Amino acid sequence: MLSAPADGVPDIVDTPDALAAAVRDLAAGTGAVAVDAERASGIRYGGRAFLIQLRRAGAGTILIDPEALPDLSTVDDALRGAEWVLHASTQDLPCLAERGMRPDALFDTELAARMLDFERFGLAAVVGETLGVRLAKEHSNVDWSGRPLPRDWLTYAALDVELLIEVSDILQAQLQETGKAEFAQQEFDHLLDFTPNVYAEPWRRVQGLGSVKSRRGLARVRSLWTARDRVAAAQDLAPSQILRDRHLIALVGIDARTPDDLRRVPGVPGMDRSARLRWHKALSDADALPEAELPDHRSADAEAPAEVDRNRVKARLDLMKPAVQEVARDLQMPHEVVLTPRHVKTLAGRRTIGDEQAVAAFLAERGARPWQIEATAGVLARAAAEADRD
Repeated sequence: MLSAPADGVPDIVDTPDALAAAVRDLAAGTGAVAVDAERASGIRYGGRAFLIQLRRAGAGTILIDPEALPDLSTVDDALRGAEWVLHASTQDLPCLAERGMRPDALFDTELAARMLDFERFGLAAVVGETLGVRLAKEHSNVDWSGRPLPRDWLTYAALDVELLIEVSDILQAQLQETGKAEFAQQEFDHLLDFTPNVYAEPWRRVQGLGSVKSRRGLARVRSLWTARDRVAAAQDLAPSQILRDRHLIALVGIDARTPDDLRRVPGVPGMDRSARLRWHKALSDADALPEAELPDHRSADAEAPAEVDRNRVKARLDLMKPAVQEVARDLQMPHEVVLTPRHVKTLAGRRTIGDEQAVAAFLAERGARPWQIEATAGVLARAAAEADRD
């Protein structure tokens, strides 16, 4: 097992002078740069980075405290033109962008492993598969927002970028050998513009929402969610630290005429007086809404409804899904990498699907990459046409 970086664990960069020195080292380095970030998901509000790890030939490993140094645009300048190597880049790109860091080019080792049809594609598994090295992974779910960070946590963080460049070199060679390098490059280029989904009605993502059947109940969920989010942001805590989703749903079903009626809600802890006042007000506000202001059952974020009946959609999907899966088997990739399943479902609901050219245009409008369109547009058009003939 690899339990310590070869060059030791560097001191954390948390002052302007230390950052300036790190920037000089990075600018003088050569080749690609391994990049990773640690967040405090489920603990702090939002998804900001609490530690950023970098490694580049000639610069070594650098650990930066972005809470002490929130503007890292000088790091971004030092890395201009360099390829970034990340694992599961969509997890880290947003929090890096918040600090002023955006890559000009990237290589995602997790996505490469998926395109190469690895059975497991977590970082430790990919390092093991490519280098035969067992990577220590003891601190993946700790609270990275605390200070000072323990030395063994910094060791873990440094190991995340210790071998990433070597792994990417091997994966790139395998992509070339299997004829997938161009496909992967299109995926990596697409990731440069990645931004997380922004939902018009984020409160509808509460787990257990499906058990709420009335519009008034949905209004209660929305009101409780809004109150919870306000408190969470003010206290810099994850919303689940304030009120878990299952407890929020439990409150929706309570007939609370006064705050004290919330004193002992079965299964809901932490109901001190301030919490009772807060949640009672949220429920009362929802209950006072006129009918016209209640949320609809259908989410504003939902896909447009199908233009044909459900039997037609099912008949099409029964042929279209296997068609994509067959392409995936031929390419030796997971089918969801070959084409996002949501695109297939949306296509199946169109009144007229059309020929290969029409399907290709549909997929392009939704951001499918050229290699995906070339691989699937024809088989989808033929599968849909066959379903419509029956």
